[in-house]
Amino acid sequence: MVNSWIIVLLVLAAFAIALVLYPFILRFAIRHEIFDNPGYRKLQRVPVPVMGGLTIFSGLCISGIIAFFIFKDVRLLWVCGFLLVMLAVGMWDDIKDLSAYIKFAMEIVVVWSIMFFMDIHIDDFHGLWGVYKISEVLSVAISLVAGVGIINAINLIDGVDGYCSFYGMMACTAFGITFFLAGDTAMGALCFIMVGALIPFFVHNVFGVTSKMFLGDGGSLVLGTMLTICLFAMLSSGSQCVVLDWSGISLVALALAILAVPVFDTLRVMTVRVIHGRSPFSPDKTHLHHLFIDLSFSHAGTSISIVTGNFLIVLLELVLWKAGVSPTWQVYTVAAAGILLTCVFYYILVIEGRKNNGEGSSLYKRFCGVGLKTHIHHTSFWKTFHWIADRVLSVNGRQKDADEVRPLNYTRPDPRIPL
Repeated sequence: MVNSWIIVLLVLAAFAIALVLYPFILRFAIRHEIFDNPGYRKLQRVPVPVMGGLTIFSGLCISGIIAFFIFKDVRLLWVCGFLLVMLAVGMWDDIKDLSAYIKFAMEIVVVWSIMFFMDIHIDDFHGLWGVYKISEVLSVAISLVAGVGIINAINLIDGVDGYCSFYGMMACTAFGITFFLAGDTAMGALCFIMVGALIPFFVHNVFGVTSKMFLGDGGSLVLGTMLTICLFAMLSSGSQCVVLDWSGISLVALALAILAVPVFDTLRVMTVRVIHGRSPFSPDKTHLHHLFIDLSFSHAGTSISIVTGNFLIVLLELVLWKAGVSPTWQVYTVAAAGILLTCVFYYILVIEGRKNNGEGSSLYKRFCGVGLKTHIHHTSFWKTFHWIADRVLSVNGRQKDADEVRPLNYTRPDPRIPL
């Protein structure tokens, strides 16, 4: 058994690497004008550097390679390799606007490669409907749909400061604990390494003004691929997680609970687009996080509210498990909770907002009142973290140095206005 302190040191290493490299990557993005520009679907008012994914990958990859020499588990190298490919695809899209069809094709290739080279895929239902091992043909089909779907779901929820990275920390923590309980120390450590790499980006993304960067497609594709690998590693018949079947927990329900919000929110959005005769990948502003913004929630309030909702679904699954509910009904209940949050709640508030000639009902206004209370940018708490993000943690990205490399068409964000 590997000493727990070794895992702690690996997580701290990922955190430190991402923290140290962040200012250099920020300066590079500014110097080369790699920005996410404002637009109809964008919630920011000014161009923002968009290479945050590189900071996360750097911390994860370097610490992951160190972990390989400790655990002697070749899966760690495969994970770093696949994440590198998806980082390249995402950054290409961030810089050159890659064709959606090429990006989709690359996602299929990477998901298939994960199944082939790592020999992990969804080939075991772990007792759902009384089914365990399934055929290889069905397994490959389900895994491809699930893998590509998760990657795109994570990509689509990256629309609010802190949301994607905060959700990623919650999801990786849940997967990591599951792997540790099953005795898969290497995968558990990798999940927590990802959490460590996400923290510096999260702080800058939420609290930073001059040090703010976005994940971009590079970051969201890396995170989505990481969660896909976690899913496959959990639900594969050769996974160490099968030992948890004996405890009565449904691994399918647990995985669905962890991925509930991005999966069900994306399914709802894409289904509505198809019903209206549009491409399921066409852009719009109908995601759950757009609803919270319309309800006057701040970006931080939106992120905390949605991720907390997803976390409560995970807790619900644990309650169902401890209550002795069958694996099949665990899945049904978790799915119902996900639909309730991302579909029923969404449309109730949309309908309530249209009442009284668009001014909203009393229920809608009460939610707006709660949302307004989440704007705490003027508080000493927020100002302290803003100072930490832009000054303390940006040793190499001091304001003076940053100004020297900003392009002439760059507009500085007003710190009094939340992005």
